[in-house]
Amino acid sequence: MNKNQTEGRADEAKGKVKEVAGKVTGDKTKEFEGKTQQQGGKAEAKYGDVKSDIKKEKE
Repeated sequence: MNKNQTEGRADEAKGKVKEVAGKVTGDKTKEFEGKTQQQGGKAEAKYGDVKSDIKKEKE
């Protein structure tokens, strides 16, 4: 795994925690922030996946 994959998946997990915390406490802002962080994490992880695939193709 490269840096982007690791950080992206970590952001997804952190976002999920924020989302659930927002739902439990009724804080819509925190819930939205969590969902947004998850999407950003997914995008970064996907970028890392593509980057990894390109590196494998070159080898």
